[in-house]
Amino acid sequence: MKRIPLLIAAIALGSVAYAQQNVPGAHFIENWDFNEDGQVTKEEAVERRGDIFTTFDENDDGILSASDYAAFDEARAADHESMRQGGGMGMGQGKGMGQGGGMGQGKGMGQGRGMGKGGGQYGRGAGMTMQFNDVNGDGQVSREEFMARTNDWFAMMDKNGDGTITAADFGRGNN
Repeated sequence: MKRIPLLIAAIALGSVAYAQQNVPGAHFIENWDFNEDGQVTKEEAVERRGDIFTTFDENDDGILSASDYAAFDEARAADHESMRQGGGMGMGQGKGMGQGGGMGQGKGMGQGRGMGKGGGQYGRGAGMTMQFNDVNGDGQVSREEFMARTNDWFAMMDKNGDGTITAADFGRGNN
């Protein structure tokens, strides 16, 4: 794929040290906080989601097809696995939200917080899925659909509703 290996490498290598401090949400903040002030603003989220869309739109047609989404899901799974192996948050059976990727308190490595088998239709991990972003249900996601869901996704991530995403949004009770 055109840009995927570089993105995966940047995500995996750039965040392991920060995440090893066992700060809730450290891996996410490391990758989404462009100005490194410890919080992710809506503007940073818009920029990163745009970058992600561009990265996985293999043929640059402005559409994430099912095959583009398969590569996206694979990259996200690899990123989560690298965090698990890197000593960050662990994989575990959690009470979190989301389908097959929600955050939850679990029996994982690290501090017992990890990727849980969460309930709920849309959790943190689900905010990047095709199901969440395919607004018109046509089996593909346009750039417009993907970007239009940013506010809804941001609201799911900003658990305390303060307008920024910080470690406090990932702590116990916020899953």
